[in-house]
Amino acid sequence: MSIIKPFRSVRPAKDLVNRIAALPYDVYNRREAKDIVSENPMSFLKIDRAETMFPDDQDMYAPEVYGKARSVYQEMLENGAFIRERSESYYLYELTMNGHTQTGLVACASIDDYINGVIKKHENTREDKELDRIQHVDTMSAQTGPIFLAYRSHPEMQNLTKIIKEREVLYDFTGEDFVRHRVWKIDSPAEISHITDIFSEISQIYIADGHHRAASAVKVGLKRRAAHPDYQGNEEFNYFLSVIFPSDELKIFDYNRVVADLKGHTFTDFLAQLETSFTILPVDSQPYAPQAKGEFGLYGNGCWYCLRQKRNPNASDAKDPVSALDVSILQDTILSPILGIKDPKTDSRISFVGGIRGLKELQNMVDAQGEGVAISLYPTSMQELLAVADAGMLMPPKSTWFEPKLRSGIFIHEIEK
Repeated sequence: MSIIKPFRSVRPAKDLVNRIAALPYDVYNRREAKDIVSENPMSFLKIDRAETMFPDDQDMYAPEVYGKARSVYQEMLENGAFIRERSESYYLYELTMNGHTQTGLVACASIDDYINGVIKKHENTREDKELDRIQHVDTMSAQTGPIFLAYRSHPEMQNLTKIIKEREVLYDFTGEDFVRHRVWKIDSPAEISHITDIFSEISQIYIADGHHRAASAVKVGLKRRAAHPDYQGNEEFNYFLSVIFPSDELKIFDYNRVVADLKGHTFTDFLAQLETSFTILPVDSQPYAPQAKGEFGLYGNGCWYCLRQKRNPNASDAKDPVSALDVSILQDTILSPILGIKDPKTDSRISFVGGIRGLKELQNMVDAQGEGVAISLYPTSMQELLAVADAGMLMPPKSTWFEPKLRSGIFIHEIEK
């Protein structure tokens, strides 16, 4: 069973939500984040990335940076930019991008479910990336970026969602990226109890996006448990802020690769080596998006190609769903044996480009390098993600790119008792 609970949210004043809500902290580099805060001083990035309010040479991981995030948050509470709810609630959070709509439940998930594997992971985390958010959550005593979770659709939750969405919205705004965000508050005790009961029947929940934020929230919770050995289990630090979506509503985009060089091969020799595993079809000058699993786009030497895997791309070992992923096939047939990229997590010769940036970006990057290749992939499916997580396995790095991104700053979960 899954344990979720409503929470006493801190959220933006209705007339400020569009200015406060921000994309996740890790979408931007330091310069981009600072430019956004400069253009929009209300942006939540000034809390999520408080180094934006310091000189460029400031150590972004210094204690005073996290302290600044806390003080700005307190100021925004005092001046009414943020409102602290009087009671615990759930919320529905709907995002619409390019005609595609997905609606999730905003709730707090249990750190014990994460520890015990009820909440399943599909990728590893890096300790260095966790440390920043651990310090941020601990100093803030609040979780500011929701974890993007998924569950297999439940008919009762589907019906209740439809009923709630017929009511007046709490928020309705469109971001600068043209994604529409709508929120409904659920504060009826009967509906809260019903939703909690529905999720108690759901045996698995999956992390779609936000593995590092989840791991950081859990570690802060465990730290506070250690500091309070008499904890009862109902303290807020035992839970982390989440938005939980039906998996069949989610859309995964392609996550593509650019390699800086051919490791000494000529492009002709590189194509010849590919023929062992792929049928190579030249295409026109336009970027090529794979049309099916087992198919790849390749750009190099000024041309695009379609690579079709010679073995059946749908033949998979149920005991090893990772090996059947296109990202694994790419690694095992091209990146490692031909281009010498043994560990894509650490090799500086490979770059990862989210599909939201478009395939033309891949071509531009290769042209700017003057060498190397770009490879476009068919998106990993939700079914593949669930199968990997259910098997207790992990995907290769950068296997999935979810859009639209959840906004930070719309919901804040305070973990002080």
